Amino acid sequence: MSDEEAVLVDVDEGVARLTLNRPSVRNALTEDISAGIIDALAELEGSDARCLVVEGAGGAFSAGGDVNAMSERLAGDVALDEAVRHITQETSRAVKRVAEFDLPTVAKIDGIAFGAGANLAVACDIQLASDESKISFGFRQVGLAVDSGTSYFLPRIVGENTAQELVLTGELVEAERAERLGLFNHVYPDDEFDERADEFVEQIATGPTVALRTSKRLMRQGFESSLDQAMENEAAAQAAVFETGDHREGAESFMAGEKPDFEGR
Repeated sequence: MSDEEAVLVDVDEGVARLTLNRPSVRNALTEDISAGIIDALAELEGSDARCLVVEGAGGAFSAGGDVNAMSERLAGDVALDEAVRHITQETSRAVKRVAEFDLPTVAKIDGIAFGAGANLAVACDIQLASDESKISFGFRQVGLAVDSGTSYFLPRIVGENTAQELVLTGELVEAERAERLGLFNHVYPDDEFDERADEFVEQIATGPTVALRTSKRLMRQGFESSLDQAMENEAAAQAAVFETGDHREGAESFMAGEKPDFEGR
């Protein structure tokens, strides 16, 4: 294994970039990458980041499960309980931490997002992809059932029937179809991908961070709430957001017909 860090983290002008850095295995969610994601998110909680971008190095987002670990399991080198522990305590936990991260999150998908790697992508709030990218929940290709959140994420995004189809066939979904299904929010030409994606991310990173973070939490809660409860949650949360400097800046700029300069607080 390379001595280089499995996960790279950089924060610049409010944008935190978390890069999966194992291109030799197409950024599969190996033990070190999964642990690196968890550690990186803990580190970012105390930073001045206002938005998180998750991406992969070397032309792939993430090829999913650790094939080397599967081979070791088949050879009898890894006990069954150890293999299950890796899924439940490492891979799934890393995906869950991304899904529950309080800042807005963007998956920047350039290349393949497969299996657990697909779940890592859709665990983010927004998915941006190049037109060369593909996504698949094809656990069946290696004779396995779904894991790392597929049964939670996928039906919520594409509906139950389409989710069943994507899982049962293992379809490798090309970018245009993925966009139609709602798996990708935006697809950009490959030669414009970095520029267009960065422009999109900038919109979020320069927004009213507390308000956006609060809105994200309320949207997630809304799935499990009645209308009355959702409105109560919103009112309670808004009371706190009213006190932010960004609310004052936004309201005063709006009334003056000017563009607001949000500071993220």
